[in-house]
Amino acid sequence: MDIMKCLSTTVMCMASSLLLAQNPIVQTWFTTDPAPMVHNDTLYVYTGHDEDKADFFWMQEWRAYSTTDMVNWTDHGSPLAIESFSWADDRAWAAQCIERNGKFYWYVCLHSKISNAMAIGVAVGDSPTGPFKDAIGKPLYDGSWDYIDPTVFIDDDGRAYLYWGNPNVYFAELNEDMVSLKGEVKKLEQTVESFGAPNPEKRVKGQKYKDVYTEGPWFYKRNGKYYLLYAAGGVPEHIAYSMSDNPGGPWKYIGEIMPLQDTGSFTNHCGVIDYKGNSYFFYHTGKLPGGGGFGRSVAVEEFKYNPDGTFPVINATTEGVRPVATFNPYRRVEAETMAFSEGIKSEPNAKTGIYISEIHNGDYIKVREVDFGADGPDSFSIAAASALRGGTVEVRTDSISGNILCEVAIPTTGGWEEWKTFGSEIKSAVNGVHDVYFVFRGRKGCKLFNLDWWKFSK
Repeated sequence: MDIMKCLSTTVMCMASSLLLAQNPIVQTWFTTDPAPMVHNDTLYVYTGHDEDKADFFWMQEWRAYSTTDMVNWTDHGSPLAIESFSWADDRAWAAQCIERNGKFYWYVCLHSKISNAMAIGVAVGDSPTGPFKDAIGKPLYDGSWDYIDPTVFIDDDGRAYLYWGNPNVYFAELNEDMVSLKGEVKKLEQTVESFGAPNPEKRVKGQKYKDVYTEGPWFYKRNGKYYLLYAAGGVPEHIAYSMSDNPGGPWKYIGEIMPLQDTGSFTNHCGVIDYKGNSYFFYHTGKLPGGGGFGRSVAVEEFKYNPDGTFPVINATTEGVRPVATFNPYRRVEAETMAFSEGIKSEPNAKTGIYISEIHNGDYIKVREVDFGADGPDSFSIAAASALRGGTVEVRTDSISGNILCEVAIPTTGGWEEWKTFGSEIKSAVNGVHDVYFVFRGRKGCKLFNLDWWKFSK
């Protein structure tokens, strides 16, 4: 009996921990190398994508997600992939997107067919989520295995800079068109004072250095100071940084930001941004089920700069960040907008856009900080599709076993993308702010239905 009680308590604690988790911020796919960007009061994060069951960096595309409250994220699918670049054939590794004059420039690295090495490319789009296309039809800069992980920044004077590299750090100024280089590409001089160790060719074998620049630079400016954050230390990686008074240096090594810890991944890659008065540190872990060094997932922590502008030590958490806004349920909400989920995937369709698939018995979607107002809703509607037996959506508050607002039966609709709208009256009155759980029920082991959108109504 004591053993059974112990097991029961353990299971309950694990379930409670899962329900409180906010990191990783995306659970439907493995996501890597986060690059945040703010546009029109929305925070976007651009990521890489590790394929399921990978045993190396199997990466074919980049993905985009957005939020206005820091806890619910909308999946915008994959606006850019290897196939977007005729000159490339592999390795869609770290990238970053930036806006200039109403255009969005997405700097990527890829394996080049031209040089048979890595190259920096650039795509352009008219919106943060695309569509994007290759801006110049050729690499922006080509020809070496260490041409990876570009980071881009536009300074106060309008000058734009691009940094990249592993194990060297290259940088160049961009022309105002953002798709050509101004002047020559330079290589930063690494020293013990600037990055914790000399350039790779000058390092003494067996000598222990203060730190070692590895890869994944993130370049930006704050209060007149330039910051260069990067994965450091070799493998496994921690995150460290250097600061400068000028874009090209000289740089001064400051220290570690995210020390080595149990992230479940031997690599790390960061991006930093301010949003709605708060500072956020994005990184990746291997903490999703089935994840690891080749199955990574983006996470985020809130932090405050020290008074002198330096970073505090930031540790990885499962709790993630607090919300900065409430969520309006009285509108069409895309089903791929969520704070957390279990078991599901997202899929693209040219007509429908992104929708939720691979729904099985016991899977769920959680949406946080839903504000029902003083009066609460009268009804609920949802768009679903099922080729076979369908199932049921339980709409609950505050937990997967919480109060049931309503249940919606989803019958067969004639196909996995044959969408029909189903609805229900609200059975249990609700008002104020709650987390909402969509819990899926049906026959065990089989796919039940797909979801496109949902809406509460008064």
